[in-house]
This record gives sequence, structure tokens and C-alpha cells, in this order.
Amino acid sequence: MQTAPLTDLKSFALAGHAIFTVENMTSGNRFTYKVSACDSTPALYFVGVLTGPENVSDYTYLGTIRDGQYMHGRKSRLHESACSNKAFVWVWQHKNRLPSCVRVQHAGRCGRCGRILTVPESIERGIGPECATKMGVA
Repeated sequence: MQTAPLTDLKSFALAGHAIFTVENMTSGNRFTYKVSACDSTPALYFVGVLTGPENVSDYTYLGTIRDGQYMHGRKSRLHESACSNKAFVWVWQHKNRLPSCVRVQHAGRCGRCGRILTVPESIERGIGPECATKMGVA
């Protein structure tokens, strides 16, 4: 998976079809998350964590983001104390001021439509130019 650093985690994660990896450079721990918009409810997103070898489909439901706030899901097969959940909670709470030892990268695809990103500004942002315009992202 080709990755690129993210400059605006919130905009990318809430674009609709975001896949990103969070890595703690100090501990070496890393988790890959998928955040998908709910088709029927605005401002509701489902968070999954990669738990298997297939990086397109092996995601386990972790929780939801509603109106910008993350909440662990009652129906999640992973416990609230799971490292992947704790890491997501911490990263989401600190998304605007992550320390330099925490690296967040996307997979080189637009977080909204999934197209491969080729424009340098789009790669940095994680959102393609057409989707950025539709989203109102500068």
C-alpha cells in the first residue's frame, strides 16, 4: 500500500470513504482504520479497524462518529479496552495537534471517492481536486 502523510485528518476521515494508518513511531504500534459515511443518516460515520490480511475487506466494526464525536459501538466485537480502540480514541481527540512521533498516512486514494491521487496538493490533503471542490475544502 503506497501511503502519504495527511495534513487534515478530520476532513479526510469524514470525507466518506477514508482509509488511513496511524503509527506511533516510538512504540512501533500501528493500526489501519476505515471511516465510512452512513448513506441514510447525515453526520454519522462508521469506524472499522483492519483485523485481517485483506486490506480492502477485513475491517471489524469499532464504533461511530456522530457530529464529530467518536463513540465505541455496543455491537463491536472488539472490546472498548482493545488497543485499536484506545488508539483511535486518542488520535481522534488529538487530531488537530498530533505529536511528531505519531504519523497518520492515507493509502494514496481520495477519501471521498476512492480514486488514485496524482496532484501533489491532493496527495497532501487526501482529497482529489473535484471532491475538494464539492466538499468546500480549500
